[in-house]
Amino acid sequence: MLYKNYSRPLFAFFLFVVYAFSISAQTAKQNFNRARTFDVQHYTIRVSFDRSSKTVFGDTTVQLKPLENGFNRIELDAANIQFDSVKLESSNKDIAFKTADDKIYLTLDKSYSPTETISVRFKYSARPRKGVYFVEARTEDGRVVRPAQIWTQGEPEEARYWFPSYDFPDDKATSEQYITVPRGEIAIGNGEPLETIENADGTLTFHYKMWVPHSTYLTSFVVGNYVKVSDSYKNVPLAFYMYPGSEAVARSAYGKTKDMMRVFEELTRVNYPYNKYDQTVVANFTFGGMENITATTMADTEIFLNAPNDIEDLVSHELAHSWFGNMVTCRNWAELWLNEGFATYMEAAYREKMYGREDYLRKIREDARQFMVDDAVNKNRHGLFNQLARPDDSIFDVTTYQKGGAVIHTLRETVGAEIFWKAVNIYLTRHKFQNVETTNLQRAMEEASKMDLDWFFRQWVYGGGYPKINVEKNYNSQTKRLELIIKQTQEANKLTPEAFVLPMEVEITTASGVKTEKLNIKKREETFSVKLDEEPTKIIFDKDEKISLKLVKIES
Repeated sequence: MLYKNYSRPLFAFFLFVVYAFSISAQTAKQNFNRARTFDVQHYTIRVSFDRSSKTVFGDTTVQLKPLENGFNRIELDAANIQFDSVKLESSNKDIAFKTADDKIYLTLDKSYSPTETISVRFKYSARPRKGVYFVEARTEDGRVVRPAQIWTQGEPEEARYWFPSYDFPDDKATSEQYITVPRGEIAIGNGEPLETIENADGTLTFHYKMWVPHSTYLTSFVVGNYVKVSDSYKNVPLAFYMYPGSEAVARSAYGKTKDMMRVFEELTRVNYPYNKYDQTVVANFTFGGMENITATTMADTEIFLNAPNDIEDLVSHELAHSWFGNMVTCRNWAELWLNEGFATYMEAAYREKMYGREDYLRKIREDARQFMVDDAVNKNRHGLFNQLARPDDSIFDVTTYQKGGAVIHTLRETVGAEIFWKAVNIYLTRHKFQNVETTNLQRAMEEASKMDLDWFFRQWVYGGGYPKINVEKNYNSQTKRLELIIKQTQEANKLTPEAFVLPMEVEITTASGVKTEKLNIKKREETFSVKLDEEPTKIIFDKDEKISLKLVKIES
């Protein structure tokens, strides 16, 4: 470990060992992954609706392969679903099942091996408490200003409320949807639109197929009376689905999507990985947006009411998930920062490309400030690797997003921009359409940079908090030396170290000019001596803002 190469007082060293052991113990004591006995290959999902009773009628086929021999039981997630029939599709024979604790348990007709594929067809109905949301039309003076809608929200684990599934991010499968709606409405689903079927009863069935494996929580649909505004990037069709009469808003809000795609491709050197990209507004959405695969959902309030800068950040954030989150996906919810921290960071990266370094730093600075304010009052503090992770909305917090983005900025500044993007390319390419953990990112960064970054990830990812620094300055005109006495004052605990490692540049201005000194701050308190012919008139720590998560107070 990196800390072995410098000396410090015995007590401080003991505190560091305790801290390091504490972080290691935290990351080791709980396994956030989920045991799997099978690998889902494909979901075929057929749905229709009764709006009056807010009921989903489902007909879903789950195709899977066992991971070991002797496989004769299937356990799937299914919450508040009423099953009419469960059959083995190959023989159309009934399968014995029972439901309990938001699960369905199946007993198969025999034992299967990993070379065999099992297809089970479920017919059912559900009145979902989560997962599917029915929104009534809103009228003003007898005119519909917002059409009725049905839309889904899958993250973290809400797919189980409308189709039987393995509802956890570490299994990826292809999917296919047949969504039946009244004439006059459309359905927006994941992947390629294959056909629209006109049914004898006057309804329409929209058929989509997502050819690339993806995690269950990214499966989605939106149903309603929408107008489509079309655009394209290279050979990728872009569609913006808006309420009738708001086409101009679509062009204003989403017009830069193709610029964002270009920038993200240039930075990552990985092409947009799918065959279309839709963005749809919905009502009563509690989040800003959701990166459902190839079919992002966004709150209409975010698009209609927010300032242009905020809309631009939202659009770039959700698009960035196509690389960070959808293509390469966190293995479990403790690792969610790999999705959300990167998507937040890419908001700033896009701004740097389009508007320059200062706008980039403004965004990073803003994210860092939000985290530091939250950290002062948050009673549920955690590291980016989230030891408190639960499959509910609590995981979508300022630490995971804003701190995540700010830490990725510091990672880039630590290894250098060119090496950072090289490492990002390694990370994305090596794990394309797979699941990842923090160790995968660290390995890619170390491979590209040839640096030992264990200290960085231990401190910024597995640890918590941020450094607070007091600086006393003393200039001796006789010895021509400036002493900088640096004290770290953050409260140390099981997450926050008593001393952060802070490679930092200090810019010192005198009447004769400017001098830059490189300091490597490692201790709770230490003194640095700088040769200086004149008394300084100004001292700036970290002028280039490479470490955005910090507070520095220089005593006069």
